Amino acid sequence: MPIKATRTLLTAALDGSLKNADFRTDPYFGFSVPTSVPGVEPHLLNPIKTWANKADFDKTARALVEMFQKNFSKFESHVTPDIKAAAPEVRIAAE
Repeated sequence: MPIKATRTLLTAALDGSLKNADFRTDPYFGFSVPTSVPGVEPHLLNPIKTWANKADFDKTARALVEMFQKNFSKFESHVTPDIKAAAPEVRIAAE
């Protein structure tokens, strides 16, 4: 992601202007992502749109979720049920 876009997103988060944004839920990690932020090209807010090969993106994103889950499993016994519930999982409709 271009540094200018990163700075714009960080500024929007710090100055509170993201509170007024519309959000979508990331299908791989389940967190909220703004759909538009003034000064940031919309395709940058949805990473799959930046990949030429959508299947490669999906494969890579799923692998990243799997790596996170594997690492998180080492610490699960030390966290509350709320934290466990927030762990990433691929949330795309049944395949």
